[in-house]
Amino acid sequence: MGEWHQVRIGELAEVFDGPHATPPKTESGPIFLGISNIRRGRLDLSSTEHLSEEDYCRWTRRVTPRAGDIVFSYETRLGEAALIPAGLRCCLGRRMGLLRPRAGKVDSGFLLYAYLGPQFQETLRSRTIHGSTVDRIPLIDMDTFPIDVAEDPAEQRAIAHILGTLDDKIELNRRMNETLEAMARALFKSWFVDFDPVRAKAEGRDPGLPAPVADLFPARLVDSELGEIPEGWEVKKLSDLCSTQYGYTASAVDVPVGPKLLRVTDINKRNWIEWTDVPHCMIDAETRASYALQIGDLVVARIADPGKSAIIEENIDAVFAPYLVRLQTASLAHSYYVYGFLKSERYAEYAEASKSGSVQANMNAKVIAGASLAVPPTMLMDQFLRAVLPLRQRLVANVSESRTLAAMRDTLLPRLVSGDLHVKDAERFLEGVGA
Repeated sequence: MGEWHQVRIGELAEVFDGPHATPPKTESGPIFLGISNIRRGRLDLSSTEHLSEEDYCRWTRRVTPRAGDIVFSYETRLGEAALIPAGLRCCLGRRMGLLRPRAGKVDSGFLLYAYLGPQFQETLRSRTIHGSTVDRIPLIDMDTFPIDVAEDPAEQRAIAHILGTLDDKIELNRRMNETLEAMARALFKSWFVDFDPVRAKAEGRDPGLPAPVADLFPARLVDSELGEIPEGWEVKKLSDLCSTQYGYTASAVDVPVGPKLLRVTDINKRNWIEWTDVPHCMIDAETRASYALQIGDLVVARIADPGKSAIIEENIDAVFAPYLVRLQTASLAHSYYVYGFLKSERYAEYAEASKSGSVQANMNAKVIAGASLAVPPTMLMDQFLRAVLPLRQRLVANVSESRTLAAMRDTLLPRLVSGDLHVKDAERFLEGVGA
């Protein structure tokens, strides 16, 4: 094991402050990095904001983030940090700082993990200024903060490789899940929004489906209150397919006691649930049974982000919070069909038009389930389930694997960046991870 020593972080990296304001947001353009984009040592770009080219030039006058830089929060969510990857064109948001490793002084990946390690996290806690509204790290003094580093550059790179391999696999799973979700959504749109098989049959073209599936689609469209829909399909309300239930009023607890408490914040940023981030709550056994989530349940936000939805796909001991409404259907096929509709542009437009509230946008259960939709025969929903379920099961498996990888990384990180665990002893953890 190599030698370790303590230095001032300013000897290893330059410290930069971000802008102290927020520019107008745009639909596209360079990414505006916010504190919410830093999560568990990685950049989470599943939900991003953008700014114009003109504002980008103004917001990068102090510093333009580049590959190898480390961004961190210096107000609220203290201790969070992430590495800027190659090819990301972005600017810093409010309350964000940046470390730029000095050439030849430290490996950027190692510096990130040393920042996230327990020793430096304790330094951050001890140097935090506690304000009346928010706590903050004094950036003006940050270059004097002590940090422990391995002297040997090769050891730094090896530690960064071990931990980075785990993070890279987690990121690969995230990108794969986005692809799987897009495939499932594209299939729903083709069958149940654009009615591609029906249009193909009406025009005498091959719908490109196995005969048993193609036979379930009619050969013509007819007028309805929703516009043209396949012949024989019915126009119904979501309430005809689902029962509704408001969530349970409980407070989250910091200890792993009781069931998980699913909240709006757990469903509104990605198309799957990362249960690691969901807190626990205290609830008595009888009440718990009434609110226990089951596979196939759908939850829809009624406040905070009205209309955002998720489907329960894992056997998790969990209940749902009061800002969510549970929808329950007659079968798993119905659940995935309704989930596809809840994720469609039509429902997004319905939710946007149905929001009420002058202070905080909201939708009640009746409004959530009041949307009209074209409902195909049950046999066609069954075929959709057969097509989409393998995609969703692979997605859930990726989420589960990422939980395991994250736990492995969180176990190795403090021991590696403190010198307590030899690199060679840690390398065996990478077997089967794809190093």
